[in-house]
Amino acid sequence: TVLGTIFAMTHGLAFLFMGMIASAKTQALNLMWGNALGISDLDLKIVLFSFIFVVSVVILFYKEVQAIIFNREIALAVGLPASYLFYALVFLTGITVAANLQSIGGLLVSTLVITPAAAAYQLTYNLKYLLCLAALFGAVSCWLGIILSYFINVPCGAVIVLISSLIFLLANIFSPKRKVKRLQSLKEVNADVSGKIL
Repeated sequence: TVLGTIFAMTHGLAFLFMGMIASAKTQALNLMWGNALGISDLDLKIVLFSFIFVVSVVILFYKEVQAIIFNREIALAVGLPASYLFYALVFLTGITVAANLQSIGGLLVSTLVITPAAAAYQLTYNLKYLLCLAALFGAVSCWLGIILSYFINVPCGAVIVLISSLIFLLANIFSPKRKVKRLQSLKEVNADVSGKIL
C-alpha cells in the first residue's frame, strides 16, 4: 500500500512538472514510456554490456544465488555471506533497470523485470528452467512489442508490457501448479466428507 501510494504520488508529480516545463516534455516522455526504436549506439552498448555482466555473474555464482533465493537463513548457516550476496542481487537488478530506462521507460521497466519471472514461476519449480523461461518471455515480449508498436505507431514500452502481461495471464491460466492445487483441494474435501460420513 505504501509503495503504491508513493508510486502514484511521484507519477502525478512527474506529469505536473511535465505540464509546467513544455520544453522537457519529449525527453520526459522518453524516460517514462521509452523509445526502443530511437535509442543511440551508446544506449545499445550499455544494454548489451549490462546483459553480459548480469548473466555472467548469475552463471558464475549460480549456487550462491540459488541459496539466497531459497532461504537466506540456511545460506548463513552454511557460511555464505548472505547479506552481501542479497545486496549484490539488488545491485544487479538496479543495473538492469538503469540500462533499460531509455528503451522501455522508467514506469514500465519494473513491470518487465517482474512479469516474465512471475509467468515463468507459474510453469515450473526448477530455478534453471525458471530463469530460462523468464528470459524467453522477456525477449518475446520485447520483440513483439517493438514490431507491433512500429506498425500501430504507439510507444513500444506500453506494448511490451501489455504483451508481457498477456503472457503472464496465459501462464497463470494454463499453470500446472493450479491443477495440482485443485487436486489437493479435492482430496481434502473428499477426506473431510469421508470423515464426516464415518
